[in-house]
Amino acid sequence: MLQIDETRTPGDLLPGLKEIEKDYADRFSTDTGDKLALVPDDSRQAQGYRVERTDGTVTIRYSRPIDAFRALGRLMGTLESGGKDLNFSETTPFSLLGAMYDLSRNGVIDVPAFKKIFRRLALMGVNSVGLYCEDTYEIAGEPFFGYLRGRYTHDELRELDDYGHQFGIEVFPCIQTLGHLDQILQWPAYAHLKDAGGVLIAEHEETYALVRKMIEAASAPFRSKRMHVGMDEAWGIGTGGYKRLFGEKSPFAILNQHLAKVREICLENGLQPMMWSDMYFRLGSKTGDYYDRECVIPGEVIDGIPKDVQLVYWDYYHTDREFYEDWIERHRQLGSEPVVASGVWTWDHHWTALPFSFTTVAACMEACRAKGVNEVFVTLWGDDGMECDIHSALPGIQYFTEYGYQESADRIRLHTHFLGSCRGRFDDWVKASELDQVPAVQGNKESRTNVSKWLLWQDPLLGFLDPEIAGLKLDDHYALLSEELSGRLDHNADADSLRRAAQLARVLSLKVGLRESILESYRAGDRTSLGNVAENDLPAIQREVEELWRLHRKLWMDSFKPFGWEVLEQRYGGLVFRLKTLADRLAAWATRELDRIPELETELQPIFKPDNDLPHLRAARARTPSFIK
Repeated sequence: MLQIDETRTPGDLLPGLKEIEKDYADRFSTDTGDKLALVPDDSRQAQGYRVERTDGTVTIRYSRPIDAFRALGRLMGTLESGGKDLNFSETTPFSLLGAMYDLSRNGVIDVPAFKKIFRRLALMGVNSVGLYCEDTYEIAGEPFFGYLRGRYTHDELRELDDYGHQFGIEVFPCIQTLGHLDQILQWPAYAHLKDAGGVLIAEHEETYALVRKMIEAASAPFRSKRMHVGMDEAWGIGTGGYKRLFGEKSPFAILNQHLAKVREICLENGLQPMMWSDMYFRLGSKTGDYYDRECVIPGEVIDGIPKDVQLVYWDYYHTDREFYEDWIERHRQLGSEPVVASGVWTWDHHWTALPFSFTTVAACMEACRAKGVNEVFVTLWGDDGMECDIHSALPGIQYFTEYGYQESADRIRLHTHFLGSCRGRFDDWVKASELDQVPAVQGNKESRTNVSKWLLWQDPLLGFLDPEIAGLKLDDHYALLSEELSGRLDHNADADSLRRAAQLARVLSLKVGLRESILESYRAGDRTSLGNVAENDLPAIQREVEELWRLHRKLWMDSFKPFGWEVLEQRYGGLVFRLKTLADRLAAWATRELDRIPELETELQPIFKPDNDLPHLRAARARTPSFIK
């Protein structure tokens, strides 16, 4: 146990330490254990810390507040795991080691839950948190911004900024000022500002009146002068409303002119703008690909990019260090030093794809170290409704920060530090990734399949994705996984996360071979067997689905504002009622009220079958083979 020596600890660290002490009360004492002193060390030549234990006192000498909290996280993990060596040190070449949370794709993390996340991030050494808000922040006089979507108030954002500050975490806004604004452009109030899709009309006076309000409202709650203005994936720029107003113009020219105006607004408000870089590369590619090695960006376009706007190179896909090194240099050729963003794969999954995240993060961070990149962060996106348990990303962030402070992610140190920061067993959380890391996938560490997602949501009667898993016996895999995860709940804080993962595996173990079993009995004319399925098996599966729904709902309400849950609840409701309909139809066939069940008489066809992998699909694709717009 540790006793905080307040006489040797700077006052600016004490509020954060008190929050950690309250959260991890059994690790601290007022009268027993080692004294803990945190001492700033201005003589250090590098960012980092050194921990020393002498005569019953543990001293953390640190460069920055965040280094002190990272040291504390590793110290607590070492003590809890029974380690005796309390003399260690770390340095980092990165001035920014951050995490960006998507708060726009259905799930808006509520303030108490975010504070809990901040405490864990601080103990890992994350010193910056970006809040990605396309529309989920309050703007005076703009009621349709974040309308019924759980938008943050100014006071809530200020509260998060204050809370992060006490740990040495810089909190800053990440908004959109060109594309990705489908949420507001769906409303008639903003229809006159729409170019194409979710893109604003550039070079339009009314657009900049709104953009100014966005920038001022989004930046006002924060100490930080960073302002991420987005501008990625602006599909169709200049082809819709812009073309009708101004005629045809080079997309490169539109992009640069728009950026110049957005930059001007930022500078007028004392802000340092940064933007995603992909549109420059996409517009220079004949295929529109961000990572096209044949991409050509004309010299006059490069000359027109403001050099005081930081370009953010995002890459969540590549598994080889060489590619990242190449793209870092390509960004430098645009005239400024890039920020590099890797990803912890929360999007389109129920549980973070941790093994794939480890592979991409390692390649990215090794390249950043080799190329002397100074600012890096990881993104956590929420595409397709934020079904993912946001806490399941924590091992991925821990892995990222290990590469931030070390040249590799040493297994023992990684596990020890995760125990200290999150009170969890690293291997247990990685084990839950086997929801998607099924035995059939070759090279699991390079697979981003989300098989558990589409197996859950695919229609139980049509089962049109069954050919993708033919012969794999995944029911056994999921049954064993459910049992193993259930046996690990007592060893982890935040056990509700693992409990939901175990229940999902339980549901899949019952559902994955359902249609195949029904079809076998149907073809054999076994009405008795299918009558039993209708009366007993399907109601049992329905009960397990409803338990999964309850566990998921609790996790959502504990983590997010309630807005957005309706999207996921409708998916659960659809599945439950399709199970009911399946039971009714089987019962009718068993009693000869129906002569046939046409849905079972269609020969299913393999659709995707990628080599050595399984598809990555979203809920809408899994629920029905029909294309519904």
